[in-house]
Amino acid sequence: MTESEIPAVINAQNLWKVYPMGQQEVRALCGVDLLVGKKEFVAIMGPSGSGKSTLMNLLGCLDTPTRGDYFLNGRQISTMDDNDLAFIRNQEIGFVFQVFNLLSRATAFHNVELPLIYKGERKWEREEKVNQALKMVEIFQRRNHRPSELSGGERQRVAIARALVNAPSLLLADEPTGNLDSKTGDEILNLFHKIHQDGNTIIMVTHDPEIARQAQRIVYIKDGKVEREESQGG
Repeated sequence: MTESEIPAVINAQNLWKVYPMGQQEVRALCGVDLLVGKKEFVAIMGPSGSGKSTLMNLLGCLDTPTRGDYFLNGRQISTMDDNDLAFIRNQEIGFVFQVFNLLSRATAFHNVELPLIYKGERKWEREEKVNQALKMVEIFQRRNHRPSELSGGERQRVAIARALVNAPSLLLADEPTGNLDSKTGDEILNLFHKIHQDGNTIIMVTHDPEIARQAQRIVYIKDGKVEREESQGG
């Protein structure tokens, strides 16, 4: 099978998400179509309330659409139950959030190790993968430090290592530089470029045009719909 014949990592068709609010309903997504190929770096941009976070939740298998179809690596996700979704999240998707979500009493090493423990991997396999992930994000030398002993940028590096340790087919980043100063934010964006160059597929949600321009393609969301797309030629 040639690369052009490999199924898209993400194939979302006519995604709707409607929330009942008493006798009314809120339409968070209104028929979104999105295709993301293997090894693409895509930014999703839009104002607050545009639906970009709802779309992120659907793509990350944290929620299911009211209607429409979502395929991840050729598998239909939109009809899966909670147990199947949890399995897909653990196997296929790495998450990086604005809030680092690290366990305060655990070392950087143990924070990165957690997904592998949930997966049931043996100790020696976990140790090898965790060390590799920590080296990839250039935080290996701080592996025995707790989050309180790390800077904001170092904590985000640990969170990125945790997202990568399972070798996911998709990395989802939600405002990954939102809690960082501009210099540290630039360092994290450079790290995302390195991760992308290593062959990873990345979708990054942001409201910042400068950050969005780091991606190869920008998808603009407005009022629950894809307003337009813009190629960065990268």
